[in-house]
Amino acid sequence: MGYKVKLNTFEGPFDLLVYLIENAKMNIYDIQVSEITSQYLAYMDKMQEMNVNLSTEFIVLAAELIEIKSKMLLPRTNPDDIYAVEEDPRSDLVERLLEYKRFKKGAAILEDQAEITSNIFEKPQEDISQYLENPDELINLDIKQFANAFNLFIRKKQRIEEVRKRYTRIERQRETAEARMKHIKSSFKRLGKKTVLFKELVPKKDDRYDVVLTFASLLELIKERDVVASQKRNFADIEVSEGEGK
Repeated sequence: MGYKVKLNTFEGPFDLLVYLIENAKMNIYDIQVSEITSQYLAYMDKMQEMNVNLSTEFIVLAAELIEIKSKMLLPRTNPDDIYAVEEDPRSDLVERLLEYKRFKKGAAILEDQAEITSNIFEKPQEDISQYLENPDELINLDIKQFANAFNLFIRKKQRIEEVRKRYTRIERQRETAEARMKHIKSSFKRLGKKTVLFKELVPKKDDRYDVVLTFASLLELIKERDVVASQKRNFADIEVSEGEGK
C-alpha cells in the first residue's frame, strides 16, 4: 500500500503519529503498525533532508514503532510450540495515544476559552448610593387624568400617522443665480415696462432666499452693464432699467 507524507509542523512525535493514523482513516484500536511505521520513518527522512533537527522524542518513538512492528511479525507460541494468546503489543501505544488525544482536546478547549476571555473587559465597581438613597418620584395623577393623557397621546400619534400616509416631505429645489439673472432680463418684456421696481423682480417676496438671490443677481447684472439700477433716497424702491449690454 502506498503512502503520502505531508510536511506539517507537529508539536511532538505523538502529534505526528495521531495525524498519520487519522489521515489513513485507521481504527486507533487496530493500528496497521507496518504501514504507520513506514510513513513515520519517511517523515523523519524528509525532515532530515530539510536540515530540520529532530528531537530525541521522535527517535525514541520510531524505535518503539519498529519494536512493535517486529513483535507483530513474530509467531506467538509457548515453549511447547502451542499457540498462546498474549497481550497485543500495540495496547500500551494505544493507551498513550488515547491519553494524548484527551489532553490535546482539553488544551484546545482552554485555548478557545482564553481567546474568548481576552475580549472581555471588566468595569470597576462604582458608587451608586446617591441613586439608591433618593426615593423614586411618582406622578400624582388619578386614573381619570391618566386615561385622558393617554388618549391624547394616542390621538396625536394617529394624526401624525395619517399625515404621513397622505403627504410626502420633499426638499424644495433652490434656483440658481444664472436662472434668476435670466428672469430679471426677461422681466422688462414680460411686464411691458422699460423700468421695473426691484420688488417686482422677486417671485416670492416672503422668502428671504429669493430676496437675497434676486439682489445678488441684480448686482451681477449691474456689473455686466446689462441693467441700470437707481434709488432716489434711502429705503426707497429700487428702480431697474435695461442697460447698454442688454
